[in-house]
Amino acid sequence: MRRRHEYRDRHEAGLRLGELLAEREWRDPLVLGLARGGVVVGHAVASVLGAPLDVAVARKIGAPGQPEFGVGAVTPDGPPCYDERSLSMLGLRPAQLADACRAERAEARRRAVVYQRGRPPQPRAGRDVLVVDDGLATGVTARAALRALRADRPHSLVFAAPVCAPDAAAALKSDADEVLCLLAPHGFRSVGQWYADFRQTGDDEVIELLETS
Repeated sequence: MRRRHEYRDRHEAGLRLGELLAEREWRDPLVLGLARGGVVVGHAVASVLGAPLDVAVARKIGAPGQPEFGVGAVTPDGPPCYDERSLSMLGLRPAQLADACRAERAEARRRAVVYQRGRPPQPRAGRDVLVVDDGLATGVTARAALRALRADRPHSLVFAAPVCAPDAAAALKSDADEVLCLLAPHGFRSVGQWYADFRQTGDDEVIELLETS
């Protein structure tokens, strides 16, 4: 019988994900943790692979009156990414979300500045770029991050997470060269259900992990 929680915390999940990724040969790999929780997982992955760690920032755009229901996402630069099925279901058009998009882009830019602390981003061109998160639910923030990173001309662009919703993982394959999940359970309800400790990751922790990687 499976344990009630598959992972003790993000660090353990990252070590196990790193073991899976270490079975492959990578070309000058770069690990990008998707802020915030993905940076904790990515830090462990990078330690296993002996690869550098950097951060990717994408912010969810919530539905009006339902901020936790992500209908899109935006990165510090580049166009927003919307889930057309969710927009259709709610009868929304992108123009109706313009204010929310601007606010989330501003927050994405703030976080990118805070996390980088004056350091230039790690170069991505010609490298295998591994975008790591603590889990994949709807996939909207991961999709926005991947589309923005494609412009940096990586050798390959891979998304990896300890646990993924099967339908979201399948849909994300149109934006990533490969999607790697330790678990893709049919009983998926939320990312947090697979962790014993899924406390929120703060900015200070992200900064510390990036500085010590």
